[in-house]
Amino acid sequence: MNTSSTNVTLEVRYQDSFSKAVTKNIFVVVLGISINYVNVSLIVTFCKHQIFNMNPRYILFIHMVINDMIQVTLSITLFIISYTIYKLNVSVCCILILLTLFATENTPLNLACMAVECYIAVCIPLRYVQICTVKRTLTLIGLIWATSLLSVVPDLFITMATEPLDFFHSQVFCIRETVFRNPNLIKKRDITYLVFLVLVWFTIFYTYFKILFTAKTASKDAKKARNTIILHGFQVLLCMTTYASPMLLSVLQLLFPRDHNDLLFAYYIIVQVLPRAISPIIYGVRDNTFRKYLKRYLLCKAGVL
Repeated sequence: MNTSSTNVTLEVRYQDSFSKAVTKNIFVVVLGISINYVNVSLIVTFCKHQIFNMNPRYILFIHMVINDMIQVTLSITLFIISYTIYKLNVSVCCILILLTLFATENTPLNLACMAVECYIAVCIPLRYVQICTVKRTLTLIGLIWATSLLSVVPDLFITMATEPLDFFHSQVFCIRETVFRNPNLIKKRDITYLVFLVLVWFTIFYTYFKILFTAKTASKDAKKARNTIILHGFQVLLCMTTYASPMLLSVLQLLFPRDHNDLLFAYYIIVQVLPRAISPIIYGVRDNTFRKYLKRYLLCKAGVL
């Protein structure tokens, strides 16, 4: 994740009036609490019922929900810090940024894996049980984290090797560029994001068109899987917008110089927060089985089945 987009109002915090700053922070906190409340309900539903925690599809889904919770919580924390504490110790900031990067880079990879799972379920259903097992799903989740780890951790090692010790005891404005400021890291980040972008979108398009052709057979499950892939693609599109944030923010600043503050805030909400609200819609609302159990927890009526 390019955390400069998390910093949407950080660079202009002093240009907001007190009332506007309070309004923005309250709105962000309420939105974050609402999203996490639904996500906690999803996790409770998943854990309480074996029908979900033994199903590879729901295991991948709940892994993404956990990622979303981490990302939303850390993103909002950094947002609030920008208006209150403003500067953090570099070591503390490193931890927050690294955790945010892990969670954010996991999301598109997880979506790609979920698209492949849909493809297997619809296009080669006879082999689904053999291919998609719980053990393989957990291994796949481990590979997702390992991929993100290999992408993010080198930033920390390079920074530790190139920055003086005093730097890690200093106070900085907590964004990725102020902590991992080596120019080579920016090039590495751009290359990594490009590779992720190509791989994820290739997977999304391939699985979508394969399922699309299968859906022409009038299979209800195939058509539902096709629509799910479309939603995955939209979610990936919003997530990937984060990778292009420097260019997009520059364009917005040129087009709307007078409304720059509010546009940055809207950009943050649309790109960083709202994509994390799509996951509950895809499986928590559209999935009949999950919806039946989820209602009980959302309404605080988690009784005996």
